[in-house]
Amino acid sequence: AMAKSKFEYVRAFEADDTCLPSCWIVVRLDGRNFHRFSEQHEFKKPNDDRALQLMTRCAQTVMQELEDIAIAYGQSDEYSFVFKKNTKWFKRRASKFMTHVVSQFASSYVFYWKDYFKDQQLLYPPGFDGRIVLYPSNQNLKDYLSWRQADCHINNLYNTVFWMLVQRSGLTPVEAQDRLRGTLAGDKNEILFSEFNINYNNEPLMYRKGTVLIWQKVDEIITKKIKLPKEAEEKEVEVTRTKTKVVPLHCDIIGDQFWEEYPEILAEDS
Repeated sequence: AMAKSKFEYVRAFEADDTCLPSCWIVVRLDGRNFHRFSEQHEFKKPNDDRALQLMTRCAQTVMQELEDIAIAYGQSDEYSFVFKKNTKWFKRRASKFMTHVVSQFASSYVFYWKDYFKDQQLLYPPGFDGRIVLYPSNQNLKDYLSWRQADCHINNLYNTVFWMLVQRSGLTPVEAQDRLRGTLAGDKNEILFSEFNINYNNEPLMYRKGTVLIWQKVDEIITKKIKLPKEAEEKEVEVTRTKTKVVPLHCDIIGDQFWEEYPEILAEDS
């Protein structure tokens, strides 16, 4: 509680930013000016496994710190975090959700950088911006996540063809853009197959589908020292214990199969 004083009236200037009840709260963050950041830090094109895995590591850290997140979805330099529909976390204040998620993510990005970019020095601090959107129904939320995964597919297909034209056909970026202007998905698939012998459907799922983070019970085997009756020395034994961990998946979330397989994500009492 704040101390009582004659200056306390200034609290009246604070705006009420409480999120509506019974709505899914989605915090989506994006890398700020990551085109420049990726060039400066020599990210591999069209996809850099190190960068994608670092983003996922940061998102896992956010979920572990803020346990009211039911599911997260990420692709490229963005991640969406979905808070439980009936969360009471920080009295549902939007500013608290957004600042906690973005600050935890950004600090994790710097902290874990060296684990993924061992030979690449971090040249300057990365920045991330965030926004909050409320979705009143389960279908609204599923459609939102479907939209982000569809965006992942569209962008990755374009980038895959674009960088093949630049790296292997020797086109300039402007020439590659001109070549792809007005093309449909089928046209891009045909260019990949006929010119580069690449079947887009065989590209890694992480590139095509993005990354879904969910909570799952996982069995872990640990070694413990115990002292058995009638024995003088301790013995090491293997013990299996079950923990709930944040697990990454690379799968389709647009169809019904994912939601049928993990109904607890949308459950009111999850």
